Amino acid sequence: QLQLVESGGGLVQPGGSLRLSCAASGRIFVINAMGWYRQGPGKQRELVARITSGGSTNYGDSVKGRFTISRDNARNSVYLQMNSLKAEDTAVYYCNAELKSTAYWGQGTQVTVSS
Repeated sequence: QLQLVESGGGLVQPGGSLRLSCAASGRIFVINAMGWYRQGPGKQRELVARITSGGSTNYGDSVKGRFTISRDNARNSVYLQMNSLKAEDTAVYYCNAELKSTAYWGQGTQVTVSS
């Protein structure tokens, strides 16, 4: 079993920055990709950013140019640097790890962008 623990959420003003972290622990096999998804109030869960073990990345259209995903394979960790935050970025952010035949989710961390 693999566990994902997120940290770094909180309240920030519009235009501000936050950095989310996610660390995997437990029975870790090969993690093919890690990523961040979010679910805002009344919305479906959507991709924010994803990074493969080789470093390839893809981003949701609404965060391109503002968010940056990075990964530390040695620490089985993934990070999300969020800049120029907007009110519409308010959501619960979930860490995701893709293994060969299954995927795991973290418990989520709340990000609230408000003045």
